[in-house]
This record gives sequence, structure tokens and C-alpha cells, in this order.
Amino acid sequence: MPAESAEAYRLADAAELLGVSDDTVRRWADQGRFTPTRTEAGALAIEGRDLARLATEHAHLPSTGGGPRQMSARNRMRGIVTSVTKDTVMAQVEMCCGPYRIVSLMSSEAADDLGLEPGRVATASVKATNVVVEVPT
Repeated sequence: MPAESAEAYRLADAAELLGVSDDTVRRWADQGRFTPTRTEAGALAIEGRDLARLATEHAHLPSTGGGPRQMSARNRMRGIVTSVTKDTVMAQVEMCCGPYRIVSLMSSEAADDLGLEPGRVATASVKATNVVVEVPT
């Protein structure tokens, strides 16, 4: 996997983040939904902003096969940041974790410290109504 701060992600990593198969991501590339790039090692990849856009589109698709999985109240969901809206005090961070859209409110300082921006991989920790966003180290 490329460094988490990289702007391009291997297609297998993108598939995991989107909750789809590698083949689905390849089909989307073939359909022109995004233009693949290459990692430094030469593997096919997707730019972080394209991945964020696809994640947003995918999260809004109707569910099939019986709906979302059952999850406990203490979940850590790895996903991709799709939007960050900040003012001088607060930030609203939106993520897509597979087919799920997660929104977290935090201080602008925290969002800056975490380097949150569309295309960044992060983990949402959900307990009750609180969402804590972490980035891998």
C-alpha cells in the first residue's frame, strides 16, 4: 500500500475502501468513471480526489442484497475523506467507509493537525453519536 499521505491509491486499496471488488474498480476505470494513474512501483492506481468522488457516488447508490450489515456500537471503519468544511473554530468532515457516509464535527485545529482533506484515508471510530476520526501512522 502506498504511504497513507500519498495522493494515489492502488486499485486493490481503493476497492477495500469502497467496499467493492477489485474487478468493480477496474470496470469503473474501463467505463471512464476515472482515469487510472500509476504508483511509483508501477501499479495501477486512482488519485485520491477521484477516489473521494467515487466513494461519494457509491455511498448514494441504493443498497442491494438486504441492506447494510449489522454492526456494534463500537466500530472502527476505514474509509476515504470526501469533504472537509471549516470555519475559524469548527470543521465538518465527511467520509465514505464502504457504502456508509460518516460525518464528524471537530475543531478546525484537529482537522488541520490530522491533515484531513478529500482523498485522505482515515478511520472513523463510532460510539453512540460520537465519531472520532484517526489517520494511520
